[in-house]
Order: sequence, then structure tokens, then C-alpha cells
Amino acid sequence: MFSKDVLAIDREAVAKKIAETVREQVMGTLRRRGVVVGLSGGIDSSVVAALCVRAVGKEKVLGIFMPERDSSGDSLRLGRLLAESLGIEAVVEDIGPTVEAAGCYRRQEEAIRSVFPEYGPGYKCKVTLPSILESNRFNVSLLTIQTPGGETKTGRLAVAGYLQLVAATNFKQRVRKMVEYYHADRLSYAVSGTPNRLEYDQGFFVKQGDGAADFKPIAHLYKTQVYALAEHLDVPAEIRARPPTTDTYSMAQTQEEFYFALPYHQMDLCLYAKNHGVPAAEVAPLVGITAEQVERVWKDIDHKRRATRYLHARPLLVEPIRELEQ
Repeated sequence: MFSKDVLAIDREAVAKKIAETVREQVMGTLRRRGVVVGLSGGIDSSVVAALCVRAVGKEKVLGIFMPERDSSGDSLRLGRLLAESLGIEAVVEDIGPTVEAAGCYRRQEEAIRSVFPEYGPGYKCKVTLPSILESNRFNVSLLTIQTPGGETKTGRLAVAGYLQLVAATNFKQRVRKMVEYYHADRLSYAVSGTPNRLEYDQGFFVKQGDGAADFKPIAHLYKTQVYALAEHLDVPAEIRARPPTTDTYSMAQTQEEFYFALPYHQMDLCLYAKNHGVPAAEVAPLVGITAEQVERVWKDIDHKRRATRYLHARPLLVEPIRELEQ
């Protein structure tokens, strides 16, 4: 019988295996001296940092905080809390001037003004998707803005406007990765990725941005399992209690508002059930939605897998270069 226990793990055994594998990958396969981890104050980067400390030692892990204009103040505060609890060195790199010089904010505002011409200084924004529980989404993206006076307005983004807004926003992730590799290069360290299984499977990352890394130690773990490891590894309770956010746009938003069909604890079960051929009728009561809604979630999973296959793809060659692939 399908139950939540399918996501239960032996936390110490999993942590030990990951740490041993990371040690071999970094010191052996990659021949690097240590690890760089971008810290966001979120659960995934916190668990990755803790695992890397177990793998190579706290003196060989560098944490990097990379705030910009739209970042939540909690991200830096919680990131520092994590670094202090692990005893690792950490540096702050304000990427705001770099992304502004690249035209990130200007290009974002151009896209937003295609829907709300009045958008300007003092305004905030976020991008959301309608609930998949009510009907199929049909790829409708909604833009919400907040005026300086606190009034909110929501409108539909045309495809061109949506693509420009996302493309401009992606500067942030790509600049962050550039900073991580600067420090990795100067120290001869490897860069760790931080996606969990849900994010990796569903393409919730930016190509050559947060999708770029030398190794990804928790990509096989469902987010529920990441939270279990966080408790086992003594990640600070305030970080474990923080709801998963995108921390990308100036208005606060959850990951399910922006990308996923459901909160992570429901998505994990739906994804596991789909991967293991569990009937929708068995999944529905456990997740708390109808079987029809489970089927909608599965369709959304399939759609995202197809749409984001490009993000996982390696550069294409005219002919294979076997000497380099062995």
C-alpha cells in the first residue's frame, strides 16, 4: 500500500554515503582541494554545505553569499547563521552592480511595462502560475505588481514579455555562478550544485547559471528527504522552518506559485508515485487531492520534462570525440 514511508531514509547511512562519494569526486576524480558552495539561506544549500563539511572538512569549504537588489534580507542573515554553525569561511559578494550593468533590471522593467506601463521606482513584482488543481494551466503566466502604496494588480503576460522577463532575470543566476567559479579557480576548489531531485527532474534551474556545477550531491534526493537530512545534520532550526522560496523577484513568492504544481511534500509523493507506477487513485487520498488532480500534476511533470530537456543537454558536436569521452 502506497504511504509516506516510501520517502523515509536511513539518514546517517545516506549522509555517510554522500560524504564519502563527494570526497572521492572532489579529491579524486576532479583533483580539487576543496569545495565552493553558494549559500542562499535555504534548506538545499545548507544541507549541501553540511555534507561537504563532512566530506572534506570545514577548513576546505568556502561559502559565498551573493545578494542583489531584490534579495530577501533573510537570505543573507540565515546564510550567515548556517556558516557560523558549520564553522566555515564565508564571503559576501554583492552582485547587484554587475547585474545592473548587464541590463538585468532595465530589461525586466521593459517586459513588465508591456503589461503595466506605470511600473517604475518603488514598485515590486512577481511571476506566478494559476493553480493546476482547478484546471490545466495551458502555460498561462501571470504578472503581479505591487505599487509603492501597497496596492496589487495582476495581469497576463504575453509570451514575448514572459520570455524577456525570465531571460533578464536569469542574469542573476549566471552572475552568481561566475562568482562561484572565480573563487573556485583561485583556490583550486570544485563548485557544488544544490538542486534536489524535484528541481533537477523538473528543470527548475538556469542553464549555465545555478544548473552549472562540478558535482550535485543531493540531486537524487526528494526534498522531503533533504529536510530529513537537515535535521540529522543539525542545520539551524530557523532554516529548516523557512518555506521554500524563489528569492528571485522583489515580491515574496513560493516555489509552487512560480513553478511547481503543489507544495514540495505533495509534489514529492506525486513524483515518486509517477516514477514507480502507483495508480492515481492510491496517491490521491495520501496527497489530499482527487485522482483527476493527480493526473493533472503528472501531465505537468511530463510537460516540464519535455520543455526542460534542453537544460540538461550537453553541447552538441558534429562528430563524437571519443578520446575525450573515455
